[in-house]
Amino acid sequence: MKRCPNCAKEIGYDTVFCCDKCLNEHNEFHQRRERFQSVFSVFNGIFVLGIGISIFLYSFVQDVGTFMGAGCLLLLGVLYTVFPFPAEVMIERFKLRKALFMTRIIAAVIFLIGVVVLVLALLGIL
Repeated sequence: MKRCPNCAKEIGYDTVFCCDKCLNEHNEFHQRRERFQSVFSVFNGIFVLGIGISIFLYSFVQDVGTFMGAGCLLLLGVLYTVFPFPAEVMIERFKLRKALFMTRIIAAVIFLIGVVVLVLALLGIL
């Protein structure tokens, strides 16, 4: 059986989506991604590069590297929460709803790691 590209319910071979709600959700996601993809990519690149730079800075100035890395992790988590744009491969494999859910879980984990690093830095452990 074929599956709905939005919710992964089984559907017949003569239909594309299981219902109008799935069609609307799918179209809204792709319109939003098309509208914000370039902004998302720029900020994603800046924050990921910032994490790499903060790891480099950590070896010279630990406080600056730690706080910069924590800040980039926090902002990256917020970015993925506001703009959950999973990769096309992820959407094809898990379908849209599950891919969005997994992306938000990843965003929460990244944000939580940033919070832990920040708290440990403020306590003087890092």
